[in-house]
Amino acid sequence: MIELDASIGEGGGQVLRYSLALASITGRDVRLRNVRVKRERPGLQHQHLAALRLLASLTRAYVEGDELGSTEVYFRPSGIFGGRYSVDVGTAGSVTLVLQSALPVMAFADSRTEVILRGGTDVPRSPTYDYFRGVFLAHLRRMSYGVEMELVRRGHYPRGGGEVRVIVPGRASLTPLVAERRGAVLRVGGRSHATLLPRHVAERQAAAALAELRGLGDVPMDVEVEVSERGLGPGSGIALWAEAEGGVLGSDALGRRGKPAEEVGREAARSLLEDLSTGAVLDRHASDMLLPYLMFADGVSSVTGCALTSHARTVVELARRIVPEVKIEVEGEPDGPFRLVVRGRPPP
Repeated sequence: MIELDASIGEGGGQVLRYSLALASITGRDVRLRNVRVKRERPGLQHQHLAALRLLASLTRAYVEGDELGSTEVYFRPSGIFGGRYSVDVGTAGSVTLVLQSALPVMAFADSRTEVILRGGTDVPRSPTYDYFRGVFLAHLRRMSYGVEMELVRRGHYPRGGGEVRVIVPGRASLTPLVAERRGAVLRVGGRSHATLLPRHVAERQAAAALAELRGLGDVPMDVEVEVSERGLGPGSGIALWAEAEGGVLGSDALGRRGKPAEEVGREAARSLLEDLSTGAVLDRHASDMLLPYLMFADGVSSVTGCALTSHARTVVELARRIVPEVKIEVEGEPDGPFRLVVRGRPPP
């Protein structure tokens, strides 16, 4: 059994999500103590429980501590089983964070897996639906992992009520990713959305982002505008992605009451420009999310990232503790550009 102090590194829900994912893939039981003890509301909250319970269903695991506020969890998986599953976070908790934990595991299920997730699709401090689908899944496709993802309904903070459908074939054989040189930017795309708000909100977000991106020169740019009257509450946001010779980099930003639509667009554009300025292939959000897949690819992956964030450093530390047979080399300073080399090993 692997015993972990879940207050290590970033010390939040990320430690729980990735620890359980790695344990599920390798078939190792794990006990986590001090789960989210540094947070204002310690222990498991609704979103963390949703991820835990989905993984428990996928792996038919024996679980202790799966209750609200629990700071200790024991998890013993017994395989990875395809099928149809559904999970309702019950709040505006992020469905993409639940997928952050479940998707690496679903790759190795014994058959096709379909999951319906209900909760928040576009909420603060988590990948938005459009970033996840437009940027992150593009990286997975390069590793021979095809994920179908469909937005049924958006859900914004604080009401939630969003719904996403995900389908994966299972029995994946991940190929290594070599992505060290970004190369020229070929195209910029994106989506600006507004739910239960006037159309001009989404249009202004898009226009401000495109104006900020003019410094890229004659690169073709197209930001789609999406307006919907379906949702439990109003919300808006924008996701951008730059398709380059060596890969895709992305950014996103969300609206909130009192925040001008133009500021939302400029925020996303400036984040993308900052990451592009490093010449790296992975944006600041993708590196920690991609690491579990690199670990279980059949061969050596080598990638460059824009920023060695605390999230990325935490995942590296967890990987070294839970799956020591996978060798990970990191070159770079904290919060700066870095190079990551992972000598992957397919799961047993």
